[in-house]
Amino acid sequence: MTTQITNSQLDAAGEALQDVLRFEYPADTVLSGFFRMNRGVGARDRTFVAEVVYGVLRNYRQIMAIAGEGVRARKLVLTWLVRHEGYSLRQLESMLSRGEEEWLEQLKAKTYKPGTIGEKTNMPDWLASRLSSQYGSTRAQQLAVALNRPAPLDIRVNPMTTDRDTVLARFEQEGVAAQAGKYSPLCIRFEGKLALQRHPLFEEGGIEVQDEGSQLLGFLLAPKRGEMVTDFCAGAGGKTLLLGALMRSTGRLYAFDVSEKRLAKAKPRLARAGLSNVHPAVIAHENDIRVKRLAGKMDRVLVDAPCSGFGTLRRNPDLKWRQTEAGVLELTQKQAAILAAASRLVKPGGRLVYATCSLLAAENDQIVDAFLAAHPEFKQISAAEVLKQAKIELDTGERLTLNPLDHGTDGFFAAVMERLP
Repeated sequence: MTTQITNSQLDAAGEALQDVLRFEYPADTVLSGFFRMNRGVGARDRTFVAEVVYGVLRNYRQIMAIAGEGVRARKLVLTWLVRHEGYSLRQLESMLSRGEEEWLEQLKAKTYKPGTIGEKTNMPDWLASRLSSQYGSTRAQQLAVALNRPAPLDIRVNPMTTDRDTVLARFEQEGVAAQAGKYSPLCIRFEGKLALQRHPLFEEGGIEVQDEGSQLLGFLLAPKRGEMVTDFCAGAGGKTLLLGALMRSTGRLYAFDVSEKRLAKAKPRLARAGLSNVHPAVIAHENDIRVKRLAGKMDRVLVDAPCSGFGTLRRNPDLKWRQTEAGVLELTQKQAAILAAASRLVKPGGRLVYATCSLLAAENDQIVDAFLAAHPEFKQISAAEVLKQAKIELDTGERLTLNPLDHGTDGFFAAVMERLP
């Protein structure tokens, strides 16, 4: 990123980073608010600010160790530029105060060798320790490197309106470098950045932004035409859109979520995709009366449970600093309760899929193991076999486990279960 920068860019990056480092809200939300409040920050400046903020967040542990505890955000920006992006003092000197210049000279000469596993992985000690005990120290460090790289842009083709080959041909015509996803038959990947919101294919509902790993969850649930299906934690509707398309907009697809705001974001997406079989509903909690009325009626239920989100650190590096060990414990209790409640919707012979975008066994295997032990009316089905039926060659064992190191996707976990007839 060693392009010429301006004093206003440096100031904006420092101010934005200061806001983000309060860790009260997601980094992307804070940045959006910052840009709204600072209309004078142009498009090119916004790109610089975002790259700097996310660069610091990815490497926050090491940057803090080099820069020193308690320094202002502007100095963290300078540390990032000099130690990670290769800027020289000469490139920056016109923007520096005398004190900053002296401080940077000392910082540039400073030697730093990460000591603890937390410093080596750029993670809080508790998270680094958990991953090390789960994967082994060497693999945890390799995984941390993969999680620290920016993610590519994945989109999903809407099979109701077009197909992947047609979309790929169109991007090729437009001179946009794109390639078919490795696993999902509907995935297209872009290595570069692309503004898709104004692209005709997006506006017409032909494509949606969705990580390839997330797309595979729809194929694990594998809803059929005319079925009764529930997306139990629908959020803004990314997976709901895929489920509705796989059902060819037939049957009934219930999209439940506790957040009215998130579901509201799903409505224009559903309309754009041409889906008429989706029934969004805000629920107060997992035992809401709306849920109870559907007990034993669903052919398929997807539980994409609220989780730590540690599998998405490529996109949301602030999560590792915002989330706590106590917060994960709270989440596991919520996950167990939601899975138990959602399972009551499944009719005999019906399918239940539990999924998270976490890498932690406490949110994944341990939740499913406890559920199966407490619910003998459910049996596990091989995720690899289900994907094979969809002509997706990916075998991670009985349960789906994805990560950016091995699969180039976000980190995902999923277990497929069936209610006994």
